[in-house]
Amino acid sequence: MIRRRPLTGFFLLLLLALLAWVWHERVNLQAFPDIIAAYTAKEYCSCRYVANNPAQYCKGYVKQYVPTSAFSDNPERSEVTASGLGRTHSARWLGDRQGCRLNP
Repeated sequence: MIRRRPLTGFFLLLLLALLAWVWHERVNLQAFPDIIAAYTAKEYCSCRYVANNPAQYCKGYVKQYVPTSAFSDNPERSEVTASGLGRTHSARWLGDRQGCRLNP
């Protein structure tokens, strides 16, 4: 006689629900890695070059739960580059009237 654990069906149902949710949100989940690097670059650039805050303050301001793997600030060019989850984005300060913009 085969004995089944009562929670096996529950975990199977939970797994199916999770897979259905992942499939439903697949477009948003694919965009997530870009958001981490782009947000860090753009917000740091705005904090540092638009608001003229110190570098250490701005690093704390853009810190997230998902860490960035690389970060560089080029004060001569007023440009910031951030990498995270395999994606890299840069933002550059364009002037007082335009602020910072993500590079294409």
